[in-house]
Amino acid sequence: MSVQQEAGSEPLEVWIDQDLCTGDGICAQYAPEVFELDIDGLAYVKGADDELLQAPGATTAVPLPLLTDVVDSAKECPGECIHVRRVSDSVEVYGPDAD
Repeated sequence: MSVQQEAGSEPLEVWIDQDLCTGDGICAQYAPEVFELDIDGLAYVKGADDELLQAPGATTAVPLPLLTDVVDSAKECPGECIHVRRVSDSVEVYGPDAD
């Protein structure tokens, strides 16, 4: 089953816990449209206008075409700081707190 089949058609959002970010940049390599390393060496999510969202716990929508890349980022992240959750109920579906 593909990641998209697992997630269904539910809108998802992603956020990064900068306290755990190791600055490896794996997320920015997988999904540069969603993640970016800032001057502080930590990764942040980007808004629809490509602006870095630097507020703690800031979320951005996961575009369906990039879902697999975002999920791979969460799985490969050495800091285990990438959280992907359903918008409807805020349940984490990928990341360190997922079931």
